[in-house]
Amino acid sequence: MRKPTGLEPGGTGESGAPKVEAATKESTPLSTVVRVRSLLPSLPPAERRVAQRVIDDPEGVANSTITELAQTCGTSETTVIRFCRAIGFHGYPELRLTLATEAGRAQSASGGRVIGSDISPDDSLEQIVEKVTFADARAVEETAAQLDIKTLEQVVDAVVGAGRVDVYGVGASAFVAADFQQKLHRIGRVCSAWSDAHIMLTSAAVLNSGDVAIGISHTGATVETIDALEVAKSKGVTTVALTNFPKSPIAEIADLTLTTAARETTFRSGATASRLAQLTVIDCIFVGVAQRTFGSTRKALEATFEAVRGRTVRPDRRRR
Repeated sequence: MRKPTGLEPGGTGESGAPKVEAATKESTPLSTVVRVRSLLPSLPPAERRVAQRVIDDPEGVANSTITELAQTCGTSETTVIRFCRAIGFHGYPELRLTLATEAGRAQSASGGRVIGSDISPDDSLEQIVEKVTFADARAVEETAAQLDIKTLEQVVDAVVGAGRVDVYGVGASAFVAADFQQKLHRIGRVCSAWSDAHIMLTSAAVLNSGDVAIGISHTGATVETIDALEVAKSKGVTTVALTNFPKSPIAEIADLTLTTAARETTFRSGATASRLAQLTVIDCIFVGVAQRTFGSTRKALEATFEAVRGRTVRPDRRRR
């Protein structure tokens, strides 16, 4: 069995620590639909109807006049214009052109096939597999495309310099918090992950200046996680939010906010769909921290590898 030679995302298995491989990617333009989806909860009701139409049928919106779109959404042309400006466009013509361009790019990338991600009652198991894997891949790709690298760098800097890191998450987000805690713990960083509301609060209450508190919430509206982050902030620690919605309540109180781009489908609610996107961001933070502390991290990985190397079944002990 070989010893670990470096680092990689998710490299926490008992079979050994993996190696570092340099990777580069071309800059991917942030999809308009992704941006609209992230801003949806913060929009007024009338604009939200327009936003939902863009999310559900971007190609149809691209082929509609402003009057047609306003009538379909049960609102006014003025509201459509306000919506366009709210998401960063000068007006409706610019939105139509952008949506048409993105639709053409997406169709070209998929070879003309429209896969979609919603599961229908008549789908075969093969179609379900195709749709699930398509949605998962898109969540990771879109999250990476919109990830703010400058903010990510600030988070990495904060974690590297922290005496202690607290991570808060409830429900599915708690599993993501536990994954991050395990990763940091394996490379010798002091980190705790909490999902109980009372323990979150008591842990946050004894943090000190220079520590870091990270709250994970897909909706950004989970009361328990927000409350814990508020207590941590009152102690002068650096607070970080990981959420799908940049204008959500948790983002308003955090010093730094990292966002995911997970989409909700029929059987994959936000809590489920967000998991892979959240883990992608967590891996980016972890590898950033590991890279900054390469010497000590490598020693820790080697030590933890040696500690568990004897806990795997040897070939001569396998059942015949």
